Amino acid sequence: MGKMRFDDPRQVIIRPIITEKSDKATQRENKYTFEVTLKANKIEIKEAVERLWNVRVKSVNTVVMKPKPRRRGWVRGKTRRWKKAVVTLAEGYTIDVFY
Repeated sequence: MGKMRFDDPRQVIIRPIITEKSDKATQRENKYTFEVTLKANKIEIKEAVERLWNVRVKSVNTVVMKPKPRRRGWVRGKTRRWKKAVVTLAEGYTIDVFY
């Protein structure tokens, strides 16, 4: 495999996404949701999660979230574009950051 573009795994993983839906996926299917940098690919995300939390990643699914229209009074704008990664861990592994 080629060299990772990112020296530090914290350049790839921006923050965990904690919502009701992601919490249920964590409890039922051992899936964790993160906001990641737009330039990161699945392999880089997998390596970053494995290095940060010392776990084994089974699979990574990504989706680029489109900007949504927003309004504050007369001012119209849009939210930013961002990438979401749903990481499935191998059996027996968990990430303690979420609890």
